[in-house]
Amino acid sequence: MFFDEIQSCIPAISSLRFFYEKLPELHLVAAGSLLEFALEELPSFGVGRVRTMFMYPFSFDEFLVTLNEEALLLAKQHASAKTPLPEALHQKLTDYVKRFLVLGGMPEVLARYSQTRDMLACQTILDDLIISLKADFTKYKRRVPSSRLSEVFLSVARQSGSKFVYSHASAESNHKQIKEALELLIMAGLVLPVIHSSANGIPLGAERNEKKRKMLILDTGIFQRLLGLQLSDLLFLENFNQINKGSIAELFVGLELVKNASCFQQQELFYWQREALNSNAEVDYLVQSHLEIIPIEVKAGTKGSMQSLFLFLAEKRLPYGIRFSLENYSSYDKIKGYPIYSVREALRT
Repeated sequence: MFFDEIQSCIPAISSLRFFYEKLPELHLVAAGSLLEFALEELPSFGVGRVRTMFMYPFSFDEFLVTLNEEALLLAKQHASAKTPLPEALHQKLTDYVKRFLVLGGMPEVLARYSQTRDMLACQTILDDLIISLKADFTKYKRRVPSSRLSEVFLSVARQSGSKFVYSHASAESNHKQIKEALELLIMAGLVLPVIHSSANGIPLGAERNEKKRKMLILDTGIFQRLLGLQLSDLLFLENFNQINKGSIAELFVGLELVKNASCFQQQELFYWQREALNSNAEVDYLVQSHLEIIPIEVKAGTKGSMQSLFLFLAEKRLPYGIRFSLENYSSYDKIKGYPIYSVREALRT
């Protein structure tokens, strides 16, 4: 049995625990958005009787499956620095990544593309989705004006790739108002925070600094439509450095890290930054693997300095780091180079 849009009916949410107790043989799935707001109105949610799963737009691997490219998917799963992909396959996957950046992972968009291969029709669907998202902002109006939410949502896209600055989000709203709007967008899952960590040990969250956060829009397709990026640039440029300073590549990797984590817990993202006179350094993402901290750098092309990554490895005395770029599988001293389309493989190894 499926309960869709369950956030619209508080008694339906309350009934879940009784279904578990009275009819345990029934497979029951409840889906909805903005559930966090609905749960605030419940005195109890049936602890131990309801399993929560966090869902996101489709990942790049799922995109390949929708295009019946299972053989290509299998090839990249078996590639490594010792056995990199043939150049033809590497280029094909790179071209697919560029298309995925344009389309994003929203199910309706990918369904249309798999049927028609019509990029422009998919852009129209994305525009409709953005209109629907903004219309949904009226659900928060007793908390925050919908116009302020739209303003902050757009600012998150514009500030992608750098520390979010509240004063840049609105000229007419104060810090407290902007923060309230931003937290609502995060709670609704439309924005994902990347939190600064000093990363002197694990867990990474033990040294988090909530005052330093970068923000990610939930989908690359929505991101590029919000900013009005040129499709020809995304599809045909050799690298993404000229596109919003390459932040779309960083956004893609961050979303892939979340999508390929466990769906049974809300994945947190971390980064590291050192702000010192004449010595600024930043590592895009930090991942905890068992007892190790693995720094991740994202490059929007095939080349680029890795000074921050090497500095972080030396300062924290770590054995290796990962670089994602448009280059094929490779290895540089302590740096493991992965193509940008292989986030899942990097996490597995």
